[in-house]
Amino acid sequence: MTSRAYCSCRRACTIKSMVIYPAHLITPIPQALSIKWLATEHTRFINCMLNDTEKSQLKEVAKASICHGFKFGSPLRVEPHRFSEMLQQIKASFVTLRRQNALRGCVGTMDAYRSLVEDVAEHAYDAAFRDSRFDPLREEELEDLDIRISVLSPRQAMSVRSEQDLLSQLRPGTDGLVLELGSHCATFLPTVWEQLPNPADFLSHLKRKAGLNPKGWERGIRAYHYTSTEF
Repeated sequence: MTSRAYCSCRRACTIKSMVIYPAHLITPIPQALSIKWLATEHTRFINCMLNDTEKSQLKEVAKASICHGFKFGSPLRVEPHRFSEMLQQIKASFVTLRRQNALRGCVGTMDAYRSLVEDVAEHAYDAAFRDSRFDPLREEELEDLDIRISVLSPRQAMSVRSEQDLLSQLRPGTDGLVLELGSHCATFLPTVWEQLPNPADFLSHLKRKAGLNPKGWERGIRAYHYTSTEF
């Protein structure tokens, strides 16, 4: 099982994967390697490897899975071997649905455990029909439905001692953030910076979303950051 998130993490057992880069793409690693450097390199890798055809294919798979849901009540079952090697890679993704600039559904996983093309097919269906914050998508809404796909880097644990410490490490517009405390867990994708550009507001709203005190810093909070490529 993995953690699935409806724009927030619902706790479960997680399986974490290692991202393996082709030798010719590996940059010599500085001795004092930082988490932020790793996230930046992963984003460059995704941008380099996912070409326009593959991005279009993922969009088509997402829409086909939603259409399959209208007809059969289940997500589209894809055969990864029919797609490019890149789309067969084990990666985590989110699928976000919007209509007229309003959120209509958003579902994803933080930890990669299946091929990217399978992950997108499943999350597209879930965003349309299983996001508990919304009624199931109606067929007539397909016409102006905007489908966005985010491919996530592995999340990296942050060493933070206080709220100010966390705020000083955040990169507005770049970092996605996960907060965990006991059974409380939530995430904001990097795209949320568009609505909440101020780091303090970003963090406060995420704490509220996780069911934590938005105005305080509770002992034991664990923070993780990650990057994503959206198209």
